[in-house]
Amino acid sequence: MFLVYAALTCIILLLGLVWHLHRKIRKLLIGKNSESLEDSFVTTKANLEKLNAFQKQVVSHLENVEKRLNRSVQAVETIRFNPFKGIGEGGNQSFSTAFVSENGDGVVISSLYSRDRVSIFSKPLEEFKSTFELTEEEQNVLTNSQKSLT
Repeated sequence: MFLVYAALTCIILLLGLVWHLHRKIRKLLIGKNSESLEDSFVTTKANLEKLNAFQKQVVSHLENVEKRLNRSVQAVETIRFNPFKGIGEGGNQSFSTAFVSENGDGVVISSLYSRDRVSIFSKPLEEFKSTFELTEEEQNVLTNSQKSLT
């Protein structure tokens, strides 16, 4: 009699365990259109492939943006000065302005103001150097713009 009760208890426990495992498997297989575990894996793989393709597009786009950003103006510095110090003409109306990219490419624009006329000069830059001779003010503005980039 003891063996019968033990066997019935084991059967009830095993049926409970089977029912519990059956519920867990059904939860695992529930999805939008999934009817089997294989469908779930196939759907997950397709989503992963889409995500990888999107990641490649984002990386390519960011590399393109980085290249364009390196060529853009990233430092603008201006110095105002009086080129005719002793005469008093012009005051501090003259200026030098540097427009420089991260690589040091750009331009220095200078203006010399006097009562009679205004002269404007533009000097191209490559790697923080110009093929034209820079005045002291232009060199100062270029140095300041280079410092602001670091």
